[in-house]
Amino acid sequence: MRRVTFRDPAGTERTGTLTDGEVAFGNRTYDLDEVDLLPPVDPSKIVCVGLNYSDHAEETDSEIPDRPLLFIKTPNTLASPGSTVQLPEDKERIDFEAELGVVIGSQCRNVPADQAEEVIAGYTCVNDISNRDDQRQEQNWVRGKAFDNAAPMGPVLATPDEVPDDASISLRVNGETRQDSTIENLIFSVPELIEEITTLMTLEPGDVIATGTPAGVGPLSDGDEVAVEIEGVGTLSHDVAAGEFAGTVEHDFMPNL
Repeated sequence: MRRVTFRDPAGTERTGTLTDGEVAFGNRTYDLDEVDLLPPVDPSKIVCVGLNYSDHAEETDSEIPDRPLLFIKTPNTLASPGSTVQLPEDKERIDFEAELGVVIGSQCRNVPADQAEEVIAGYTCVNDISNRDDQRQEQNWVRGKAFDNAAPMGPVLATPDEVPDDASISLRVNGETRQDSTIENLIFSVPELIEEITTLMTLEPGDVIATGTPAGVGPLSDGDEVAVEIEGVGTLSHDVAAGEFAGTVEHDFMPNL
């Protein structure tokens, strides 16, 4: 099943299912162009993982971590499928990062890896948009990772049976493929991440774990159209507007996580 949250033509928020390009709710069906898709979940927090693909660690000249590198995105970072993300102004580099989002289905704490599947509601696509200018200047990455709309998410919550263990993950900018991998290349698997995170904090229904990004991370520019595609989930599409964005100057800075 592929669940969607949407606003119907009357402006009412609904939760339905997406099948063959149509959204179903009750005894009604809508074409996708009749509704506005919203993020498929409403998380209290998004727990993100840095450097969780070896090829991404290699491209950033970083050592593979011996435990998951964790940081938080807050609910203000959510952005809907099809939205225009306004990037922070006067920054030299803001990057895209395609990621598999794991959606938690029940309140949980201290979950062993071999029981992790019991707390997974499904999966979605996430773009971990990252402001490198400020990320390299601070340790907590609030400016770098938690600005408004820094986590486009969707288009659906796909139940686990929809997503194969070796599902492909890719990202395109203006139709050009920039990232292309599979989720079986994760350094720390989804069960390992759930076990580690739940030793630290309680996860609530709807919380999301953004599992890290593969190689190919790069800068965004004003007007870029972005598409994150994960096999079994679908394609999360959005564009970006830069405002006073200064450009995409290349330079050395702390590892892209």
